[in-house]
Amino acid sequence: MSDVIAEIAGKAGRITLNRPRALNALSLAMIRELTATLRAWRDDPRVEVVTVRGVGKEGPFGAFCAGGDIRFFHSAALAGDPQLGDFFTEEYTLNHLVHHYPKPYAAFMDGIVMGGGMGISQGARCRIVTERTKMAMPETNIGLFPDVGGGYFLSRCPGRLGEYLALTGEVIGAADAVDARLADVVVDSDGLPGLWERLSTEGAAAVPTPHRVEGSKLADHRPEIDRVFALPTVRAIVAELETGATDWSRHTAAALRKRSPLMLHVVLEQVRRARSMNLADDLRMERDLVHHCFHLRPGAAGETVEGIRALAIDKDHVPRWNPPRIEDVTPEMVAPFFRSPWPANEHPLRRLD
Repeated sequence: MSDVIAEIAGKAGRITLNRPRALNALSLAMIRELTATLRAWRDDPRVEVVTVRGVGKEGPFGAFCAGGDIRFFHSAALAGDPQLGDFFTEEYTLNHLVHHYPKPYAAFMDGIVMGGGMGISQGARCRIVTERTKMAMPETNIGLFPDVGGGYFLSRCPGRLGEYLALTGEVIGAADAVDARLADVVVDSDGLPGLWERLSTEGAAAVPTPHRVEGSKLADHRPEIDRVFALPTVRAIVAELETGATDWSRHTAAALRKRSPLMLHVVLEQVRRARSMNLADDLRMERDLVHHCFHLRPGAAGETVEGIRALAIDKDHVPRWNPPRIEDVTPEMVAPFFRSPWPANEHPLRRLD
């Protein structure tokens, strides 16, 4: 069976990510099928609303999408496979399509929602989370950065939550996601099948309206997050956290010490630049960044290839970051990431508006 199941049922165009053993991680073929489906339904009068979900190991919900296929990234980078560049160009084009989709688009963000899963859900008209939602942009853990428009949507979180979530890769639940403006509606997971069917029979009229919820742990730490993550540099942020007296500050400092020091600096710059960008410009910047992640240091020498090796290939969880310490990163190491390798008229995403 296909990894993407697309069907029209009643008034809804329904998309099911059907790669449960991989937690619905996106392949290039899946990205192409999603893009073709959304473009076809854009002008189809039968489709009033689009719904998207991910099949879990135990049923039709439970695992939305864990991100992109990082094992493919690793092998393609080492082999010099041009499909690696195609993957990101086409994924970011899909992200832009979702954000600007003219019909209501409801994302059932149940279970794991990370990386590429955020890319196909953050642009949704209705972002539905449950008590099982585990949401994150954890890319600094593999020597990458929060892409798929992460600079755009994280920089628009309240206060300095964007910097905090981008740098730490912290996993958050439903109440936190609503508090961070990364979700709109909390639904009990038992209620998902009924809502899925109602959207088919009633169409756009059944799309839930956003609502506030209680219980956000992020809200408890907002004053400290906003103060610390507004500091000008990664070094200053970590130093302030390490002098803190709370369990939260110590936990956060320890998490940052495990991430790629170089990419932490790149990510802080990314989020702060993106705050004044539109989505298309942010995606073009991220396409430049991801190119450099795999080409500034070719092959196994790059932070991203090393990070994936440690997490998913050898699974030793001991990445050899270069440089190894946050204090060793210089502005001269960060600056090349933000120089586009393409003239504007040849950029792979030049047609985004």
